[in-house]
Order: sequence, then C-alpha cells, then structure tokens
Amino acid sequence: MSFWGWLRRERRGNLSGASFVPGDDRADPVTADSALKLSSWWSSVRLITETIATLPSGVFVKRNGDRESRQDHRLYEILQIQPNLEQTSVEFWEGRVAPICMLGNSYAEKLFVGERLVGVRPFRGQSVRVERDADNVLRYRVFDRGRIEYLPPAKVFHIRGFGVDGDEGLSPLGYAAQSLSGAAAADKAAATIFSRGMRAAGYWKPPENMSPEQRIEFLQNYIRPGEGAAGEGKSIIVPPRFEWSSFNITPRDAELLMARNFSVADVCRWMGVPPILIGHAQEGQTMWGTGVEQIILAWLMTGLRAYLKRIEAAVNLRLLSPGDRQAGIFFEFNFEGLLRADSAGRAQLMASLAQNGLRTRNELRRLDNMPRIDGGDDLTVQSNLVPLDRLGVQQSGAEVIRNMMRNWLLEERDERNAA
Repeated sequence: MSFWGWLRRERRGNLSGASFVPGDDRADPVTADSALKLSSWWSSVRLITETIATLPSGVFVKRNGDRESRQDHRLYEILQIQPNLEQTSVEFWEGRVAPICMLGNSYAEKLFVGERLVGVRPFRGQSVRVERDADNVLRYRVFDRGRIEYLPPAKVFHIRGFGVDGDEGLSPLGYAAQSLSGAAAADKAAATIFSRGMRAAGYWKPPENMSPEQRIEFLQNYIRPGEGAAGEGKSIIVPPRFEWSSFNITPRDAELLMARNFSVADVCRWMGVPPILIGHAQEGQTMWGTGVEQIILAWLMTGLRAYLKRIEAAVNLRLLSPGDRQAGIFFEFNFEGLLRADSAGRAQLMASLAQNGLRTRNELRRLDNMPRIDGGDDLTVQSNLVPLDRLGVQQSGAEVIRNMMRNWLLEERDERNAA
C-alpha cells in the first residue's frame, strides 16, 4: 500500500487497519471490516457492545460502610452525560467496547484543564501503538491529526482485554482469523452455488470433435439459457450423444449447511456468547422458555461480567485521581439493570430482601429509579402467627425474635409428632 493510502486509512479512523493472515496461506486475510460481514460475528460484537453501552452506571463513595451516589463528581458528567464535544455517553462506550471485543484494546485521550480532567476523546482505529522506550518506560505512539506523537500513560485511557501479562490485550480477531476465514469461505461457496441455481459445475463431452464455431454455438444455445437465477425452471434439450460430467462435489456431499451451522457456533465460542442470543437455535431448541432464560442469566454472570469488571478497574485506576481513590470514590456499573428482564424472579428476590430485613424499601426503589417514601429507610422483617391480642401493636426487636424462635420450635415439635 502506498504512503498516501496508508495515510488516508489512518485519517479515516476505521478498524480495518489490522489485517490477520490465517494459518492456511490459501485463505484470504481477515480484517475487522471483513469479519463484521459475517452475521454471527456482527451480532456477537453488537450484543456485547450495546448491552454494556446502555447499562446504568455511576460514581459512588464509601462512607462508614455505606455507599452514596456522587452525581456531583466531575467523572459522572464525563462518563454519563458528555465525554467530549462530539459524543453522547452511549456512543462513547460503544466505541470503547467494540475494539475490546475485536482487537483486544481500546484507547482514548484524557483531556485536562490544568490538572482537572474535563473529558475523554477517543483514539480511532489502529492509530495507537504501545511501546517502551530505551529505559523500559511505557509510552503510547499515536498517529493523530496528521502527525505522530508519544503520550505517557497518564494521558491515555487504556482498557485492556484478555491478555497474558503484556502491555496490550490479546486480539480476538487475530487468534480467530482461521475460524473467521473458514466461515467467510463457507458463505462465499454458498453464494456461488445459489447464484448458479444449485447447478453443479462440469463439462459436456461431445460425440466427436467440435470446431470453435460449433463450441460457441453450443455454449450460446444450450448452456447460457440455463445458467444463474434466470435459468431457473427452464428446460434444455441437449443434442444426442452428449455426455455430462461433473468435476465438483455437491452441496450435500460437502455438508455445506452443516459447515455453515458449525461456523456460527465456532464464532460464538470465540466471542463467549451463547448462539441462541444472536438468533441461532440449535436443533430441537426453542427461542423462548425457562431454559433459554437460564442461558441468558448464565451469560450475564460468566460472560458479560468479566467485561464490566475490566472496564470498572480501568476507570478507577486511570480516570480517578489517587486523592479520589483514597477518599473512597469509585465507578461501578449497575449490574442489577441486566436482571430486570426476569420480572417474576426479580420481584420475588426483592420481596425476600425486604421481608427478611436485608434491604430497605428505599434501597429497592432506587434500583428502579423510583422516588423515596417516608419510612422506607427502616429494615423490617415479616412476623408470622402473631396472637390476636397483639395485632396492631408495635413490637420491639426482641419480641420479634422471640416470636420467630417460638414459631420455629412449634414447627419442629409438630414435625416430630407427625413422624
């Protein structure tokens, strides 16, 4: 590629700068743009990115074991309202999460007025390289606005993906290049077969030698009318004693549908996403039901949680000052927001927390962005089998515990008598 082509690519700022060659030299190189043309890869990246980008989050402070929201903190406005002059918070987080899913790293520039952090501006595409100087000090080589400059870690917001003790996260796109190349080849083969109207490639063997003029006439009168989608449903009369021979395998022999089905599962394996979440149900599996619900909950806890904790750690280390961290200030995603889809289970859990004195009503209402209520800050427990003469009488904590112990002893006695 020429220098100007490379320069235009860097200025354009897309993700296609990285090209990964599969292990098979005959396969086409894989880039971020070519990978996103696979529906399974696109859906997986989009699912993770949009889920995290739209997840509630906030800045909090720990005081005496309690957690208080700090919406007045400058980082709350940056990460939740306006990270920079051009982006909303959702757009900013989408641009940070998608590169982690595909390239293993995400970079942004920290904007300061004096020593005060006032914004975060994304570095686009492949414009950043992580290096170490002669003294083994970490630095970031950035190609930005037509020039190359070196920035210290204090000025770069870097989120690393899964890695092995390196300065950068490992690239899922690079390691999955072989699988993605095979999936793209299967899609290309399917498109070629269907474009020929499911007809196998081969040759006609004439009964005797044909002149060049006869070959052209045979091609125009007998072969071309039956090619492609335009030839579907047409009947062709072939001259006598012409023999047909096929020199490629049929889609059935190639197990093309099975190969394409496997490629979806293989891509989902690389991305850590259950296939059913991107609209690919296995044989005998429905798209809805309690089993699918449990798959979703498992993915939220085992797959998505790692991304969230990784981002939280990067924000707390690289966007909060040491003074903020010493004061107990931290950034955190509201993981409860992902469980709102399970309304029945969530209602049962919240009722249990309130009735057993583990959370107050106002704490539970705050999870749904509902206003506080009077008396909602008291921890309460449910009291069963209260004597009739004690109905409506306020009980002390000791009386509640005694009643609970008495009810438990009565139940134990009844069970022994029944046995």
